[in-house]
Amino acid sequence: MQYLSGVFVVLLLCLPWAHAEPGLHWQTANPSEKPWTAAISQEVQQFADAQKPTAIMVVRDDEIIASSGDIGAKVNIRSERKSLISALYGLAVEEGRINLDSTLAELAIDDRPDALSPTEKTATVRQLLMARSGVYHLAAYETPRMRDLRPARGSHPPGSFWYYNNWDFNALGTIYRQSLGDVFKSFETRIARPLGMEDFSTKDGHYQKEDSSSHPAYVFHMSARDLARFGVLYLNGGRWNGTQLIPAHWVTESTTRLSDTEQPERGYGYLWWTYTKGSPGVSAFLANGYGGQLVVVVPSKRLVLVELVDLAVNPHGVRTQHVLDLVSRISASVP
Repeated sequence: MQYLSGVFVVLLLCLPWAHAEPGLHWQTANPSEKPWTAAISQEVQQFADAQKPTAIMVVRDDEIIASSGDIGAKVNIRSERKSLISALYGLAVEEGRINLDSTLAELAIDDRPDALSPTEKTATVRQLLMARSGVYHLAAYETPRMRDLRPARGSHPPGSFWYYNNWDFNALGTIYRQSLGDVFKSFETRIARPLGMEDFSTKDGHYQKEDSSSHPAYVFHMSARDLARFGVLYLNGGRWNGTQLIPAHWVTESTTRLSDTEQPERGYGYLWWTYTKGSPGVSAFLANGYGGQLVVVVPSKRLVLVELVDLAVNPHGVRTQHVLDLVSRISASVP
């Protein structure tokens, strides 16, 4: 997993700022005006019948192209939460409230029951955002796979190795709270309300505490139609109804492949995944949570796909690759 170092050249040319965003409620595309949507609707429904997500929707700018299930149902979005806090960090960094080069030692970040070593405390906020902290302490809200893959404490110095690490992500929540306040209140005030989200409020978030670490996970419950708005925000480079809500350079850098991962077609930015498959194939970035929680953005086709799966209803979930294969097929049908 080689770190792709170097100078990042942010290209902000020809960004499609003029595209529309949904109004008070989502509108559905008219198949008589856009006949190519019929095949996509059929494809999505067949996928939903086979995989049984709670909700799935495909939008292009301000219109629903296809949907199935209850798009207003609020579901635990699992690790999609990380891309949400990435947006909050973009605002905090732009405003000078958080410095990406601050170290854990400078921020007085430690842990218990086992304290961090002096070397671990040299990790920076930027390295946490990239999942490169080198801190392999036990963490709250981990999956079995995370625990199985966790390196030994002290095995890699900060910045040198990518590991999908809930310790990094949870500590980012702690840093945000001590710098700016409650994560969920900030998200509601600074993102959900400006986007006109129909369902989210602060009561849909909670902090998941465990004895393994002093840093709780920040857990969101959200609807597909609200997450679609978040996807369109990023599709439009952080701009919404003429206002730059998230800095454009942050959207670009955070959704750029900054690290390689275990799978060649997938990379990692600042709490966002990237995906490139085939030639020409599809190029996308995504928020990805355990069990099939996904927001996939395909800039070249102006598409956002959202899937949510209530694991209490469908405990097997939906594999991420199945959804990404669907995205590839849908993208090929869009003019």
